[in-house]
Amino acid sequence: MTTDALYTYGVIEREDAEFDVTGVEGVDRAYTVDYRTLSAVVSEIGTLEPEETDENSRAHDDVLQTVIEGRTVVPMRFGMAFKNEATLKSVLRGARPAFTRALREVDGALELGLKLVEREGATVDREAVGEDVADRLDHRARSVVENDLFSDRLVLNRSYLVDRSEREGFDDAIAEIDEAYDDLIVQYTGPWAPYNFVDIEIGGQ
Repeated sequence: MTTDALYTYGVIEREDAEFDVTGVEGVDRAYTVDYRTLSAVVSEIGTLEPEETDENSRAHDDVLQTVIEGRTVVPMRFGMAFKNEATLKSVLRGARPAFTRALREVDGALELGLKLVEREGATVDREAVGEDVADRLDHRARSVVENDLFSDRLVLNRSYLVDRSEREGFDDAIAEIDEAYDDLIVQYTGPWAPYNFVDIEIGGQ
């Protein structure tokens, strides 16, 4: 493959690392490019504009899943590719204060997702469910985000930023919610890179 670009998955605190993964465009390696206190996790790909296919989107998430094992990461949105290392380092230099602040804000935490789906034919008091879930979970999380209810059967869709040390207690609380509501399907996902808890806008080049 002709190397034309550095595809960037996320930014971590400076670390010399390589990851044996299947990345975007089917590449089999990701590694770090450093700028002062930061490292970008990248793969070499043959285009500046990778197609947002299901396979590429899944690969983007899979690489981040590997990176978050024991690390804090600020994830990049899909499609961030830079024409060379110098361009990437220029972006890291310009956004360094924002990345540093974001890494501090999510340090030691993971994103977990919870969806509650109404079973076919069931009717639940949505407001009461929302309040009960908040009582059970919010004090265990560092932050909570309400996501869109994109389906009529979707009763609740929240993302939680949870300290790694609180993960077991959070899992137990989810199990109690599952036990408490026969009319609801519990969809508990993660851990994810903290997509919903960082907001850094940079341009790909």
